[in-house]
Amino acid sequence: MTSFDLDAFTQANTEDAAQKIIHNALKEFDNIAISFSGAEDVVLIDMAVKAKKDIQVFSLDTGRLHPETYRFIEQVRKHYNLKIDILSPDREELEAFTREKGLFSFFDDGHKECCGIRKVAPLRKKLHTLDAWITGQRKDQSHGTRTQLAIAELDDAFSLEDKPLYKFNPLANWSSEDVWNYIKMFDVPYNELHAKGYISIGCEPCTRPVLPNQHEREGRWWWEESEHKECGLHASNLIPVNNQ
Repeated sequence: MTSFDLDAFTQANTEDAAQKIIHNALKEFDNIAISFSGAEDVVLIDMAVKAKKDIQVFSLDTGRLHPETYRFIEQVRKHYNLKIDILSPDREELEAFTREKGLFSFFDDGHKECCGIRKVAPLRKKLHTLDAWITGQRKDQSHGTRTQLAIAELDDAFSLEDKPLYKFNPLANWSSEDVWNYIKMFDVPYNELHAKGYISIGCEPCTRPVLPNQHEREGRWWWEESEHKECGLHASNLIPVNNQ
């Protein structure tokens, strides 16, 4: 891949045609990977495998995931016969952080620092080896941070000065119902925590089931305001706040 015309790609792909978006993204980029953690991401994997057998997939192991999530990752690996690149935090940085602040500092001073070490740093290291990545983000996942989500974009948060990084969000315009209809139709594996009331699943201390009619994001970092509910993986979604 020597050049990529983002505007032309966006115009050529219908926003709700997820399969086509993935297929065309894989055609545009050889060095592209799928970020995998939840139900949406396995839908992406299922679609991508049907388009191209040798896809790259990576997953973040923060060290604080539910046992069910670890079993889910292994289930997906076996189901699709994939090599999943498991990304871990830097050991020395994590040890220094927990020695200084303990294991639950995020309840007192917010989740950003912990997520920065356990998730954002290993993700950045991985993304700097890629030309593009595919995520399972949807517009309706978060009240205030994903409403402007595009199906394809330049990832300003992780691009290097001399190396642009592109991000594809094929499910941007899907609903949760669309995702689960696909899962049921094609017998796609899913995390067993979904059957226990969990919708948005992250680290064990920061995730809880939601009640009927609660928004799915209310199960993540519930002690914080909704506009802060991005961990940094999709920092470009955050709208700057005018503090004047």
